[in-house]
Amino acid sequence: MPADFTLTDRVIVVTGASRGIGEAIARAAAAAGARVVLAARKQEGLDGVAASIREGGGTALAIAAHTGKPDDIEALFDKTLAEFGRVDGLVNNAATNVYFGPMLGIDEAAWNKIFEVNVKGYFYAVRAFATRNRGGGSVVNVASVAGMRAAPLQGVYGMTKAAVISMTKSLAMELGPGGIRVNAIAPGLVETRFAQALVDDEAIRSHFVSRTFLGRHSQPHEMAGAAVYLLSDASSYTTGQTIVVDGGMTAT
Repeated sequence: MPADFTLTDRVIVVTGASRGIGEAIARAAAAAGARVVLAARKQEGLDGVAASIREGGGTALAIAAHTGKPDDIEALFDKTLAEFGRVDGLVNNAATNVYFGPMLGIDEAAWNKIFEVNVKGYFYAVRAFATRNRGGGSVVNVASVAGMRAAPLQGVYGMTKAAVISMTKSLAMELGPGGIRVNAIAPGLVETRFAQALVDDEAIRSHFVSRTFLGRHSQPHEMAGAAVYLLSDASSYTTGQTIVVDGGMTAT
């Protein structure tokens, strides 16, 4: 039997979908046949992506939601069910990093904000998805190589991504009996607005690029293939895993 990478008629919720990695994954999922629900804090950013997907023949619904707020997450999934009657997949991608510097210099407000979105937000979304899913499905958590090794000047962000990797394993164990698979992808340096400060800094970019086997940083669309694989039946026996997509940087 050939591997099935299609997502025909599946309903996939993608957070942080107005740009960057989330937008790329949403577009790829729609191209694979999914009906995608795009979530982010600002409606206007989502509307443009949704319109573009529909112009290309896909199905997309844009719903503004702050992933760090449980009520917003509950409303997001309720609206998804009201529109499509089901939800088959979730891509947790919305993230923030409001502090760049030595770990010991962070203040409590910045610490709380990073954990609110990057850890609590992911958990809230998986919980909302799992309680509404009835036929099995797939969760893809976007982590980071910053959660797998030292993350200079991004230590607290790295802590949250390490928590996401741990959460992925535990939720895979708990939700597996119900047919829900939970996996993660860990990008390296990707050229997005979120990571623009890193990409634009020659010393930091060189630090990353010199450690990759491919000799370059990546683009958002290069993360989408791993996500579509994990959402599809091609990965039907894959759960609790983190797929690293970093050009080989962490292989040494």
